[in-house]
Amino acid sequence: MGITKLNLSRFDFTTIRLAVLCAQTENLTTAARECHLVLPAASRRIRELELAIGSKLFERHSRGLKVTPAGRVFTRRGLSLLQELEATFKELNDLKQGVLRHIQLFAGSAAIGQFLPPLIAKYSQTYPEIQIDLEEQVSGQVVLALREGRADVGVFVEGANSEGLETNLFRKDELVLIFPQGHRLAGKQPIPFAETLDEQWISLNPGAAMLQQQMSAASALGKQLKLRMQVNSFDAITHMVASGLGIALLPKTLALPILKSTQLNWRPLQDTWAHRKLMVGIRKDADLEVKALRDFLVLPSQNAKTASSKKK
Repeated sequence: MGITKLNLSRFDFTTIRLAVLCAQTENLTTAARECHLVLPAASRRIRELELAIGSKLFERHSRGLKVTPAGRVFTRRGLSLLQELEATFKELNDLKQGVLRHIQLFAGSAAIGQFLPPLIAKYSQTYPEIQIDLEEQVSGQVVLALREGRADVGVFVEGANSEGLETNLFRKDELVLIFPQGHRLAGKQPIPFAETLDEQWISLNPGAAMLQQQMSAASALGKQLKLRMQVNSFDAITHMVASGLGIALLPKTLALPILKSTQLNWRPLQDTWAHRKLMVGIRKDADLEVKALRDFLVLPSQNAKTASSKKK
């Protein structure tokens, strides 16, 4: 497929930013002010851009602008261009500070909340010329970002479709039940998940590995999980449970410190799926620096096994 020839002089970054701001604010005057343009000049830029594209980006009306389908496409792509330009300037500036490489690390909440901060700090101290850019995503999105090349390294809960990626064990964790004091499920012995399914649940938003595990386990028992609320973080889950809105699961190493400062109790689950593996993945064509970070992150025992197998 050939590349369409465009008059690139019509696509300067000021005009792209103006169009993106027009879409975000639905107001040409506001967008022009943000770009330090007078209104007639801003209006002319948008008209010339639409002429160059051959499509209307906005419908004008008395209350402002309405984004057209072509405008939505241009806004999405234009925003990506602006973000890429900003990242380029950031990396060029980092070069002056001695940072030679950025590695994009995507990870789930469980990995960030329990394990990654001290590991990243140690790696950064050892290799100050490499900067790790961390982004939090649910496990499914971590794997997708790896496949699409937006992430160099990903940490996710085992179970996400990682076909085509190189994966190693990162760490293990355990999901435990949390609930208010005096709750009917209180006890010390491990409890079957089946005995909790009449309760109202608080969990993470769609796509989170923990939610998928809960729903799959409920489905296997012929029941549905009674989801009352879905939130973005473990911290939010804790506040909802503390307010008496439902029960929840949390990784044990995250739950125990939180429970000390709240009126909550915990109990282990009897089900084997509550004991999880967190995996670290990279693409098969990853370069040496990405592989080096992966090797640094994997569970120490796994590193030893890998080194032993290479010697054989």
